[in-house]
Amino acid sequence: MSAPHTDVEKQEKQHRPAMMGIGFAILWGVVLLAVFIVFMIWRGSAPEEAETQIDGRTGAVEEPAEGAATVE
Repeated sequence: MSAPHTDVEKQEKQHRPAMMGIGFAILWGVVLLAVFIVFMIWRGSAPEEAETQIDGRTGAVEEPAEGAATVE
């Protein structure tokens, strides 16, 4: 069964503020995501090579191999 009194134009007018709010929320989310991505790219850097490394399995301190590439 359908509603007995449907006035699409009236319903469209009544729902306009809610739809504008949803659109604003989506736009705000996209802006915040873009700002976050730009911030992470701007603040990001390449990882630095440590002089000593710790083996994650044993906890022993290891010296880097001779001729290992270092980031300068």
